[in-house]
Amino acid sequence: MATKKVTITIPEDLLDSIKGRVDARGVSAYIAEAAAHKDAMDRLRELSDRLEDEYGPVSEADYQAALDRIAAIDAWHGEAQTDPASAA
Repeated sequence: MATKKVTITIPEDLLDSIKGRVDARGVSAYIAEAAAHKDAMDRLRELSDRLEDEYGPVSEADYQAALDRIAAIDAWHGEAQTDPASAA
């Protein structure tokens, strides 16, 4: 992937915090990863907004069903982590 050098301004305490977790060359990668995550979340929000415009808002029942499914997957994953035989 092509890269381009840019200049950014961030709060000094934030930069110090980042530098405390990565080496000097890792700051750019850290910030690039954060920007990529923000871009992905913005794009997901745009998709969600378009789907809501087209199909209407998600009902409370559907929202709860999705949360229940996520909880079930998390539980299964937790069991698989502690007992690999249960993942089969």
